[in-house]
Amino acid sequence: MEKYMKTDSQLRDDVLSELRWRPNIDAAHIGVTAKDGVITLTGQVAHFTQRSAAVSAAESVLGVSAIANEIEVEILGLHKRNDSDIAAAAANALLWSFEVPHDKITVIVKQGKVTLDGSVDWQYQKNAAERSVENLMGVTGVTNAITIKPSVKWVDIKSKIEDAFKRNADIEPRRITVRTNHDAVTLSGSVASVGERTQALRATWAAPGVRSVINNLTIVP
Repeated sequence: MEKYMKTDSQLRDDVLSELRWRPNIDAAHIGVTAKDGVITLTGQVAHFTQRSAAVSAAESVLGVSAIANEIEVEILGLHKRNDSDIAAAAANALLWSFEVPHDKITVIVKQGKVTLDGSVDWQYQKNAAERSVENLMGVTGVTNAITIKPSVKWVDIKSKIEDAFKRNADIEPRRITVRTNHDAVTLSGSVASVGERTQALRATWAAPGVRSVINNLTIVP
């Protein structure tokens, strides 16, 4: 059966509809263009989390193969904070997060942009650190430079990753090939959407001892 392909205008309208549908996004000042499956987001939002949420919304739309996020964060009025206040709030947020080894992470703030550095054992800890600071008042961007240095002994977990794919309702495991080389994992094959690719990468990073993931997955709706 021949697959139905959306036109650029249809894909653009679908992404706009998804942005307007989500209550955590103010889509009034976000622009969307589409070209051969590639979505470009432009405009301004009042908080960094809305910028991230816009990408997540676009990823969920069938037919999207890639996203260029050119949305700018413009913080106005009472929401503004100086760098010292943001740094103190970020350090406190990391301290209060159960998932984050705060003593292994340093925070640098410049013009509202937060940079996280250090090393942790797991990818979920790196992700949790980023989530802890991106919601803070005054943050205009987050650079996550935390590295993964697993303390657990590496074992070949190829079959465990493949089993995780089979358990996930959003992943078609027969289309994905998993290869391991010590603590590096390579994914190849095809997925139906950006969202499916995100799920596959998330499941792979959850495996113990994984230090790097090479993403060779292509989007084939």
